[in-house]
Amino acid sequence: MGYLWVLQLIFLPCAGISIFLEMTHVEKLSALRAAMKAKGIDGYIIPSSDPHISEYLPDRYKCIAWTSGFTGSAGTLAITQDFAGLWTDSRYFVQAVDQLADTGFELVKLKVQGAAEYADWLAKKLPAGATVAFDGNLASVALAQAVKDMLTPVGIVVDGHTDLLDAIWEGRPTLPTEKAYLLDLAATGASTKTKLDQVKEVLKAKRADAHLISSLDDLAWVLNIRGRDVKCNPVVLGFLLIEGTQQTLFIDPIKLDASDVESLKAAEVAIKPYSEAFTAIKSIKAKQILLDPKRTCFAMFDAVPDSATIVEAMNPSTLLKAVKNDVELAHTRNAMVKDGVAMTKFFKWVEEQVATGELTEMSIADKLQALRAEGDAFVDISFDTIAGYLEHGALPHYKATEDSDAKLKPTGLLLVDSGGQYLDGTTDITRVISLGNITPNEKEDYTIVLKGTIEGSMAVFPRGTRGYQIDAITRRPIWETLRNYGHGTGHGVGFFLNVHEGPHTFNPSNVDIPVEVGMISSIEPGLYREGQYGIRIENLVHSKVLTQNEFGEFMDFETLTICYIATDLVEKTLLDQKHIDWLNKYNAWVFEKLAPHLDVETQKWLQEKTKSI
Repeated sequence: MGYLWVLQLIFLPCAGISIFLEMTHVEKLSALRAAMKAKGIDGYIIPSSDPHISEYLPDRYKCIAWTSGFTGSAGTLAITQDFAGLWTDSRYFVQAVDQLADTGFELVKLKVQGAAEYADWLAKKLPAGATVAFDGNLASVALAQAVKDMLTPVGIVVDGHTDLLDAIWEGRPTLPTEKAYLLDLAATGASTKTKLDQVKEVLKAKRADAHLISSLDDLAWVLNIRGRDVKCNPVVLGFLLIEGTQQTLFIDPIKLDASDVESLKAAEVAIKPYSEAFTAIKSIKAKQILLDPKRTCFAMFDAVPDSATIVEAMNPSTLLKAVKNDVELAHTRNAMVKDGVAMTKFFKWVEEQVATGELTEMSIADKLQALRAEGDAFVDISFDTIAGYLEHGALPHYKATEDSDAKLKPTGLLLVDSGGQYLDGTTDITRVISLGNITPNEKEDYTIVLKGTIEGSMAVFPRGTRGYQIDAITRRPIWETLRNYGHGTGHGVGFFLNVHEGPHTFNPSNVDIPVEVGMISSIEPGLYREGQYGIRIENLVHSKVLTQNEFGEFMDFETLTICYIATDLVEKTLLDQKHIDWLNKYNAWVFEKLAPHLDVETQKWLQEKTKSI
């Protein structure tokens, strides 16, 4: 189930023809082990990444999916001659068990999300003198260093420059050639020149005279450029090198129109072929170059000549990008109206059609995308829609396939987590609705999660508060009932960019990034009963200044998402009056914002859904 196949050319000389046979994952694993043996490699690591350390990948770099069949967005393969494992976190445990069946790979459950626990396993399994290799184009500097730190002290040799896949991946996809395009000042609120100047101010403070931007969303933000190279993320493959007063964009020239080239040149950005980026780094003349170890691949990092000192620091654009300007916020609010209209029409349609027995998880995801596409300036969905009915809702990153596609019935809970990419903003929203016959336990769980969403949304906090503190505020009413969830409470969201955006995050990790004014984040607590149902209620919020007094500056959140929160699932006795007031006020606001954009019948339907409890 969910396998990605490669075609292997087999010649039949007797017949005088050739046919294609599918190479199984077991055969791919055997081919990898043969290549390892031939090169004297005892352990091989395949991360889920590309030369830009992206979360979502162009087809060419979907190496884990091709090798093992696992299609989740987070995981690492570690292979020896007698074991092949996928290390991933709790979001993907059920999916991994399913997709890895009969592939030769086994699930290894991560204890800490994102940790290089496979390196610790290799350190214990392999003898001193063994060699562990990986492709430095697919590993961040931070990951490569973590592997070295664990393996080198026990005498294991680490080789970060070996790509074993390319030779055995017949028909490997080429890099995308879709056209890129520039956004104008009216869309972005800041010119490319202004953004470059902001980045250079940080470089000056860090005493760096050069900087390489590898991460695609950072590049897109600085240059006000967008593309179609990665599904759901409006980015374009490229590197941006800032060296002194010179800026060079390394990109496939076919992607840019002549007018775009001229606009970039007017912003003092030169254009060179994508393939020349590594050569440029190898010959760089700068004394100090700033590289982000989390957002730069090891191969590029290792190409920096000894004559240059590497300053390891976060890309300046990563924080600059996270803080939205007034123009971006105004556009985003407009996008939220369009998205709310689509969501309203969608849930009304589901409610009216579910009794027909014709709705499935895949068909409703298609319908939701079609409704979003009716909105002005719609470009794409912002991630694959998670439409989880009953037990599928308990899988936080579930995606329906032809084999798993459940038929909806007028009973139980439906969880829908989805989003849109509009020219004027990025959306991400999760709602749970009742299809009928709801149990008291389901209502109780729903209400407890809703309390968490409301507590996070109502939070008032001093400036300088970190994301893990917002996470704890949101979880408190859920913890009080001895419940919990295994994912983070929230993430940053881009402006017509990646739906997952750093550097801040709302999760238990001690990430030392304050919540800044102007950031857009999700608040999405959940609760999952494996084999039964899942609940998650998600809104996007904008962090803003509330007031200043003798105790300092205090902040709160403006809720941006405009879609009703179902009240027929609420057990009112579990809510305090402040929660009831917030819910009633929110739903009334939703009706007020969306009603002018709906027909009379849909207005009446939404008015009923947003009635005070």
